[in-house]
Amino acid sequence: MVARRRRGNAQHGEYGGVIDPLVPDYGGRCITGLAPALVGVQPVDWLPEPMAGADAVVLLALDGLGADAVRSHAHEIPTLAGLSGEPITTVAPSTTASALTSLATGLAPSQHGLVGFRMRVDGSVLNVLRWPTGGRAPDPFEVQRHDAFLGRPVPVVTRREFLHTGFTDAQLRGTRFVGWSTVSSLIVHCRRLVAAGERLVYAYYPGVDTVAHEHGLQGDFYRAELRAADALVAGMLDALPGSAALLVTSDHGQVQIGPESWIELNALEPLIDMQAGDARFRYLYAKPGGAAELAEAAHGEVGAHAWVLTREQLLDEGWFGHRPTGTIGGRIGDVVLADRDPVGFVDPALPQEATLLAMHGSLTPDEMQVPLLAGRGRGRGREGR
Repeated sequence: MVARRRRGNAQHGEYGGVIDPLVPDYGGRCITGLAPALVGVQPVDWLPEPMAGADAVVLLALDGLGADAVRSHAHEIPTLAGLSGEPITTVAPSTTASALTSLATGLAPSQHGLVGFRMRVDGSVLNVLRWPTGGRAPDPFEVQRHDAFLGRPVPVVTRREFLHTGFTDAQLRGTRFVGWSTVSSLIVHCRRLVAAGERLVYAYYPGVDTVAHEHGLQGDFYRAELRAADALVAGMLDALPGSAALLVTSDHGQVQIGPESWIELNALEPLIDMQAGDARFRYLYAKPGGAAELAEAAHGEVGAHAWVLTREQLLDEGWFGHRPTGTIGGRIGDVVLADRDPVGFVDPALPQEATLLAMHGSLTPDEMQVPLLAGRGRGRGREGR
């Protein structure tokens, strides 16, 4: 079973609606279990069969590729569709900043502290992905203190421009950065690292997520990008020797958001001090003493479209993992709007977000289920040096 679901009335910690929110399976089949398993600290019994006995593993994260996309587009992605494995869950919120950090560290968001795309830190909103440098920007170590891959110096093959960014410093602390500028270079780097004796290589490709945001999940652009991602996987398999395994996963899925599906929260503005989070997992920080009033008003205003949750509900029920210590809990909104319908909530401080055509962050199966697929290399172990 991939994950538990909870039912009932959102205001009392029980959820209802046409679909149920999908609980991250932190103790089982979840992206948080991959790093500990791959470095040999906490083996699991749910890795795909081709992983057994592999001398080396390339862990490839295809940002934004949900398990539903793999199922529904199987005829267009024959290589991915032909790999072995079953879906696992991502974390809450189902967003890049939180999920990639959980994938790398093996920790739930409540432990590593990057609890959203945007979150309140020291009284102001920090955009985690665009982490500013200098000035009043927080030190990445002060916000997220844990090393990636449990302190092992794993080589990370990712976009060259991500070097020395705040998010990279927070997410991938302790790793060895290897930058790529083209997909062909990504493949060659991984092949050379395995040939040089690396037992674990982490590779990251953002294309599916980028195209989904810009062009949506329907039409030629998205299908073309899925085929490109499939070609990347095929090229990686051809480059790796048969003694190595390629393990493919993702940080989250996606939901199509039409131009008319964005909801403004004007009626709640008098009760809101600031907003953060994601369009589909909107954090509302109440004015002093007004959290209960804001929760009640939000339930009446948008409860038909979203699960309206309080910070205490989310923490008590373990949506972010074990209850956090220190200041991490305060980074979460007093009230959280987790979208059930294919809508997004507009944050006036980030209006460009409402131009995107596909989004993620919430607790629906399409966002929460990600693939975990594996295959053995098909190459001859060429050094390629």
